[in-house]
This record gives sequence, C-alpha cells and structure tokens, in this order.
Amino acid sequence: MQVPAHFEYERATSVPHALALLAKFGPESRVLAGGHSLIPMMKLRLAQPETLVDINDLAELAYLRVEESELRIGALTRHAELLSSPIAGLHFPILHDAERRIADPIVRNRGTIGGSLCQADPSEDLSAAFAALRATMVIEGGSGTRTVPERAFHLGPYETVVAPDELLTEIRVPILPGGGSAYLKVDRRAGDWPVGAAGAALWLDGDTITEAGIGLAAVGAEHFSAAEAEDFLRGAQATDDSFARAGQIAAEHCTPVSDQRGPADYKRHLAAELTARALRRARARARGGEA
Repeated sequence: MQVPAHFEYERATSVPHALALLAKFGPESRVLAGGHSLIPMMKLRLAQPETLVDINDLAELAYLRVEESELRIGALTRHAELLSSPIAGLHFPILHDAERRIADPIVRNRGTIGGSLCQADPSEDLSAAFAALRATMVIEGGSGTRTVPERAFHLGPYETVVAPDELLTEIRVPILPGGGSAYLKVDRRAGDWPVGAAGAALWLDGDTITEAGIGLAAVGAEHFSAAEAEDFLRGAQATDDSFARAGQIAAEHCTPVSDQRGPADYKRHLAAELTARALRRARARARGGEA
C-alpha cells in the first residue's frame, strides 16, 4: 500500500494568502493544484513536503481571455477548459492538438495548466507547445510580479525558476497575424507520456517564413526548443525541403536517452520527422487550411 509521509495541510483563500502561507512554511512546502503529478510522487515517497498549500479555491487564477493582443491563461485553468476553449483553438490550434493527447478526461478535468508547467517533466507536452509559441510566464511573490520567457522558465528536469515563496499565476501568448501552429506526438498508448513530440508555429508573408517556433518534448531538447532549426527557417521559403532540413537540424541538437519508451536513435528520428510534419501542418493552417 502506497501512503504519503505525514504532512500539514493549508487551504489558501486568495493569491496573497497563498503567498503568505508559502513564505511562512518555507521551501519544504508545496503547492497543490490538480495534484495528478504531486500526489503520486508523495505516495511513492519521491516527494515528502512538510506542508501542502491548496490553491484550488483561487478562482481568480482560472480564466482564458484575450487582452492586449495576447492570449492570457490563468495558471489554475484546467486542461479540459483549455481544450474546450474556442478562443485558444482559434488563435493557437497547437494547444488543442497537445491537450487532446494529454492523459485522459479524468486527468484533464482536474489537472491544471500551471501545475503541468511547474512539474517541469522533460516529457511535458504543454511545455513544448508553449516553447514553440514563445509564451511568457507571470510569477508573483512577496516582492512583486515578474515575467519570464517560457524558454527560461525551466532550469532542468523537475526544476523551474519559481522560488519556494512564489506562484506561477499566468501564461501569456502573443497573438500575431499570419500564423499557424500544430503539435504531433508519438506515444506507446493513448494518453501516455510521449516517446517523442514536436510542436511548430509559423508566421508567413506569402511563401516566406517571417518567424518560426519549434518545441520538442521527450527528446532531450534544451529548453524544450530547437533554436538552431528556427534560425534556419527564418527568412526561408515555406517548402517541404526547408521543413525536412529544419527537422534534421532539430534532431542534431537533441540529446535523447534510451529508456523504456525507446532507444535514443529512434527518439532522434522522431524529433526530425515530427518536426517536419508539424511544420507542414502549421503551414497549412497559416494559409487557412488544415493538413
């Protein structure tokens, strides 16, 4: 029988209250949102927080809206809410692509966007999707509010820039004209962590790529992104050959590891192939179609 170690429980009633509780109980406290990652780790004794600070009553952190040419997503927004959001799907279909492949309806109904990002699992789908979109993270603490680019948010596996007395409160994604996006994933069974996954966002001026974003999960990509492949694409023609070469470049800069989900060479192959396919689908969407 798997039972967590002893812990204290506090329920926050507002963001300032949550921050005060985190400051009071220090680095041995953990935030409880959806709990689908934290609770299993506690049951296995891989995580043994002394205090849980439950933020599920913080309705002010659960929203999706367009403001100042950005899609703004509250950190307590549930996966199911993002998946069902017409606004998110209209501007960034990559988010719906990713959400459809995350776990199952039970997890999506309870799990939160902020919780998934703060878990910082190297195989996390939304981290790759938001990396492709060049999102910005809003973090609140006792000393004020700061913003961090998504690509600087994760310091390594299961580690982010959020301090023990801070909260991730919002994700902001800039809305730019002429864009299209897509996310593709290979997993062993529906809803599983990916063997490899790639997200792509393209902005076009005619057939010329004005900007590109590539996010990768589970293949050892630094900061969940493929900066060298993006540099290659910027200013290039949006052709299948360009996308194939971008996929090769992305794969060359990945450092996957062999594990129970597959050997490193196969994951590197997936990085190249899925990147090219995601770019083709993003191009079709940027042109007003669907691949």
